[in-house]
Amino acid sequence: MKLHTKIFGLILIVLLLSLILFMKIFHQDNNDMVIARNPDFFGVTFSKKYAAEIGLDWHEVYLAILDDLKVKNIRLPIYWDEIEPVKDAFDYSDYDSMISEGAKRKVNFIINIGWRLPRWPECHAPAWTNGDSISTIQERDLNMLAKTVNRYKDNPAILYWQVENEPFVDVFGICPKSDEAFFAKEVALVQSLDKRPVIVSGPGELNMWRKESKYGDIFGTTLYRVVWNKFTGYVRYPIPSWFYGFKAWLAGIPKDKRIIAELQAEPWVPQGKIIYLSSTEANYSFSLGQFKSNLQYALDTKFKKAYLWGVEWWYWQYKYGDKSFWEFARTLF
Repeated sequence: MKLHTKIFGLILIVLLLSLILFMKIFHQDNNDMVIARNPDFFGVTFSKKYAAEIGLDWHEVYLAILDDLKVKNIRLPIYWDEIEPVKDAFDYSDYDSMISEGAKRKVNFIINIGWRLPRWPECHAPAWTNGDSISTIQERDLNMLAKTVNRYKDNPAILYWQVENEPFVDVFGICPKSDEAFFAKEVALVQSLDKRPVIVSGPGELNMWRKESKYGDIFGTTLYRVVWNKFTGYVRYPIPSWFYGFKAWLAGIPKDKRIIAELQAEPWVPQGKIIYLSSTEANYSFSLGQFKSNLQYALDTKFKKAYLWGVEWWYWQYKYGDKSFWEFARTLF
């Protein structure tokens, strides 16, 4: 691609992002929109840790995802602090069970591994690393990665490894500053141990995916439609669906190597826990109509797959509040 073409594209994107910063647009409901069942395109991210944090029995939620929703594509973060709660004492029993139960039902997995993984506080090193130097924690992280890949590398239910989550985002989470050289070591280690493709993820709106595109085999974007910040409140991104494909093209990411690793399918939480949001507050960023709009928008990007973010919240709502999100999700998979 010629340099002037890239520069022109970058100027367009900068102008578009500048527009985003000054536009405050609330959602319009699309409750009548019809989204066809598409189990090959739609999957979910399931966080055992997050399910427990919002007061759910994670076993119950997970089996409901498998047997009630019948999801066939799951992105599963394996949290370091859960599998190595004591130094050099690994316990994979919960994750062994989840992968085994999924395999029985022909589920395909992305296994997300590393120090930085989905859900707050983003970085999930065990408590016993507190006080250690960054270099020491990094060495322990590499040890954990090797243990995990070697444990599961012969499991045919696993299609991809995702190394870290948004590894170059420094504006969110309780994490050390990103370290590209170390991330390259993590990816190289995983690739040396197993031939499965490696996914590298990046934020949909916050950078140009230049670093991410240099690593791994598949690129996964996050995709949010309505967000909140303390300066503007709720904001709808006025971005057309083709924007994501255009950015991928600029970064040199082939069409068949693009997925949506995290599609907004729960409300944005300005503060506190999601289960304490009022229905009015939740609807500012995520109503049933917005759910449908987000799904159609994801389909319109023409990316290969989309992993929905929020299945734990749908189940909490189903048990304690609004059943509509879970019941609608039954029609997707």
